[in-house]
Amino acid sequence: MKKIFPSKRTEGVRYAIRDIAVLAANVAKSGKKMYWLNIGDPSPYGHRTPDWIVSAATASMIEQRNGYGPSFGFDEGVDAIRRRCEEQGFRSIQEIICTTGASEAIEIALTALLNPGDNVLLPYPVYPLYTAVLAKLDCEARPYYLHEENGWLPDVGDMETAIDERTRAMLICTPNNPTGAVYPKELLEEVAEFARRAGLLVIADEIYDKLIFEEAEHHSIAALAPDLPVVTCNGLSKNYLVPGWRCGWGVWSGEKDLVSDYVEAAGRLARARLCSNVTAMAAIPAALDGPQTHLPEFLANVKRSRDAAVRCAEQIDEISMVTPTGSFYAFPRLHLDVDDGEWVKGLIAETGVVVVPGSGFGQKPGTRHFRIVILPDEAIIEEAFGKIAEYIKKTK
Repeated sequence: MKKIFPSKRTEGVRYAIRDIAVLAANVAKSGKKMYWLNIGDPSPYGHRTPDWIVSAATASMIEQRNGYGPSFGFDEGVDAIRRRCEEQGFRSIQEIICTTGASEAIEIALTALLNPGDNVLLPYPVYPLYTAVLAKLDCEARPYYLHEENGWLPDVGDMETAIDERTRAMLICTPNNPTGAVYPKELLEEVAEFARRAGLLVIADEIYDKLIFEEAEHHSIAALAPDLPVVTCNGLSKNYLVPGWRCGWGVWSGEKDLVSDYVEAAGRLARARLCSNVTAMAAIPAALDGPQTHLPEFLANVKRSRDAAVRCAEQIDEISMVTPTGSFYAFPRLHLDVDDGEWVKGLIAETGVVVVPGSGFGQKPGTRHFRIVILPDEAIIEEAFGKIAEYIKKTK
């Protein structure tokens, strides 16, 4: 019997967020008090799923709606997604597919599009899922860097210089993970015009679209550019505090003649994997059409924690941080001559403060960052930053 070797493509799959969680779990076993600022999941921090959404999922199970569902989703859920998109200004929806989280929508969008050797423009620092999917597809990630000095916004000129004849698509993430930036309307219109000139599909990750602080406003590029081929990826996970339900969707839009073959290919992939989570899909109408009364309280709590993080960062000379205007992340910069990965490992072992190194997100060469989640309450944020300050003094 020969030894079984993995595929070469798996060598490019990295997911720093989960890798750090393994290290932190080992530290926690020692009994050290832990400060979990690493995982973008509201549940462990005391943020509760709205009761009406839980009730809708529970009712579906009680009604024995537990078999396979339609591959694209139940009609009532798909209709609720369509209504929401139309309220946002979408005018050229060609297909809606319910998926296992927004992550599967992104994977279907890329898999239906790409051939080995193609490349996709990705925003760096980048959410690791995107690069992992491209590695599986034997495709190349082409970075366009987000500019810290400009509020972590991209520059269309950088996109222009990154493309070649094998570039098929570009991905945008707003509100952004890991930086917390929200792209303004004028920038999205520039991006849309670039995509038209370059003949690129746009994949828009908008999973945090309701998690916007008062300084910003969310805009969907599919609404601003109805002619443009766009796949908008969203879901219940973040806005409705149910990431473990893995309930998302992709919305394919643009001029029909431009996207019809591509839409059909995405549908074939969706049918091949049967369906997404039936119980979770049953809650989509309750979430999207129901009261949104949980959002003001949730956002107010997160904003207090964000403001605490900003205050704390300002008091540490070796850290600077752009104030996030959406999502629940921040991406502070370390002004230290260190390897950020090793620095984070030491921080976790010494203090129990769990963050994710910026190198896990493809930060700009020569810079050092770490990502924090601003979901814990402000007291925990302040205590964690106090530990970070002590660690910096001890190790620099």
